[in-house]
Amino acid sequence: MPTLWDVPARSLSSGYRVVAVDQRGHGAGERHPQDVSRAAYVADAVAVVDQLALQRPVLVGQSLGGHTAMLTAAAHPGLVRALVLVEAGSGGPHPNGPADIGGWLDSWPTPFPSREAAVAFLGGGPVGAGWAAGLEERDGGWWPRFDREVMVRSLAENAQRSYWHKWGQIVCPTLVVLAQSSYIPAPEADEMLRRRPDTMAMSIPGTSHDLHLEQPGILHTALSGFLDGLT
Repeated sequence: MPTLWDVPARSLSSGYRVVAVDQRGHGAGERHPQDVSRAAYVADAVAVVDQLALQRPVLVGQSLGGHTAMLTAAAHPGLVRALVLVEAGSGGPHPNGPADIGGWLDSWPTPFPSREAAVAFLGGGPVGAGWAAGLEERDGGWWPRFDREVMVRSLAENAQRSYWHKWGQIVCPTLVVLAQSSYIPAPEADEMLRRRPDTMAMSIPGTSHDLHLEQPGILHTALSGFLDGLT
């Protein structure tokens, strides 16, 4: 199934083993999971590592996936070699987050009459194409593979609490990649670096939250350099 991370994953696969995890409720796995807690997402990540017998993998995640990677690294320090957060942070709470995401999803004129129409609505260019690639054709149109309510519920804990204590528990090498117009507030990013000054961090000019779609080449260079440095 196409994912938003196909391009970055392919670019790294020539030199590294890449395992792309479809998170619960996101389309390829269980569509309507009862448990969408942060702990459940972390348990899924650990299960993948165990079942595939991965030896201290580097966890890379964007947005909610990055938050899951961060919590996994904090809870299982011996399991993770390193951590890369792309447009993901550790702070909170963010009380407006679920409502903002829900409102955005509600604005989608689903079903889209065609994939091309979806690309145009979702921003055009590589961003629109990336999001549209994850749609499925059924019932006379193109629909999201995920359920709107599941996505909103998945953000509930992040909206209600802070995870700064988890950020402080991470001991592995960490790279944080943020957009110029980042979803992560500047004070939160500054505090992350203050609390863990050994963290590597960069901002990619001319990008927003979907920087992995907007500037995949720059992200590939950053990831490759970080990964090469680990060896």
